[in-house]
Amino acid sequence: MKILVINCGSSSLKYQLIDMDGEKELAKGLCDRVGIDGKIKASTADGRKVKFDVDMPDHTAAFYEVKKLITEGDLKVIDSLDEIAAIGHRVVQGGALFKESVLVDEKVKEGIASLNDLAPLHNPAHIQGINAAQEVFGKDKPEVAVFDNAFHSTMPPKAYIYPFPYEYYEKYQVRKYGAHGTSHRYVSTRLNEINPDYKKVIVCHLGNGSSITAIKDGKVIDTSMGLTPLDGFIMGSRCGAVDPSAVTYIMEKENMTPAECSTMMNKKSGFLGVSGVSSDMRDVEIAAADGNERAQLALDIFYYQVPKIIAGYIVALQGLDALVFTAGISENGANVRQGICDQLEFMGIKIDREKNDGLRGKETQLNTPDSKADIWLIPTNEELMIARDTKRIVESLGK
Repeated sequence: MKILVINCGSSSLKYQLIDMDGEKELAKGLCDRVGIDGKIKASTADGRKVKFDVDMPDHTAAFYEVKKLITEGDLKVIDSLDEIAAIGHRVVQGGALFKESVLVDEKVKEGIASLNDLAPLHNPAHIQGINAAQEVFGKDKPEVAVFDNAFHSTMPPKAYIYPFPYEYYEKYQVRKYGAHGTSHRYVSTRLNEINPDYKKVIVCHLGNGSSITAIKDGKVIDTSMGLTPLDGFIMGSRCGAVDPSAVTYIMEKENMTPAECSTMMNKKSGFLGVSGVSSDMRDVEIAAADGNERAQLALDIFYYQVPKIIAGYIVALQGLDALVFTAGISENGANVRQGICDQLEFMGIKIDREKNDGLRGKETQLNTPDSKADIWLIPTNEELMIARDTKRIVESLGK
């Protein structure tokens, strides 16, 4: 069975074609700047690559480009779209409506659209992607929605309820939902395959957007992102958790609208806002090494906040069996893993410097023999998790 995995943004379409017989990636690519000045970058598992500009006025046009890429020309990997059994879509926000992956129908699309206010940059784009896929592949091709926050639906109310007047939860469903759930689920599932005795686990998904999740007996008990992906700790361009009154204070002083303030916190803060250099941690590290004090401050904030959240989750879990690093920054940054673990060493959590040094993107156990918790690097694979869910749901329907 071949599954096409789709992740649509407002002006982008990422795809990955996976053969579930052996769970092998066949092809992947990115249709970027859809509706602007379209650009495509694509490759196959055997090393063929292309990069070119093409007009893509909308997501339907982008899907037609994907069709050509995988069935024609230099990057052909299948003969026709009939070989694709189903399409799996990443959906950022499922709110309280969707606690697991579902087969897409009109009611599901309406449900996703009803949550647009909770993910205004993502959910509308996901609907566009679903509709475009139906137009190109036909409505008979099964489509499955896999929700980023679904894995976090096991959180208890004490973790997800905000201490506002309760009516706002009842009227508007204002609560913690979390994000990166598909990544956290993949990594924790893989960890369980490695050692089923790991019962108390903390997963650090550290990238341009970052989150940390506490998992007990396979179920999430808390996560650092909240109603939106803005909550938590310092990220590329997001501020993370701050005093709410600091937000209203700045709004009043700068005469900001809510939309302008949201843009400031989501796109102008974090590493970018503090350092004034970049939202990319690698650029910030270079600037700090060159003596830029604000860049060093941004790094200091990161290395202060992340271990503090990990320590708090150890309390929530009442112990720790395994600490796991995943996603771009921590998969490729030996210094990041080292810097975080250095702050936890007083608790007996010890990383093996020799094993960690220079390690990039390879599944590896990293703790010393005398560490009180195991430490792992496990590369994430959200696309495979989406494909697995899609295969399971389609097979259950006999399609």
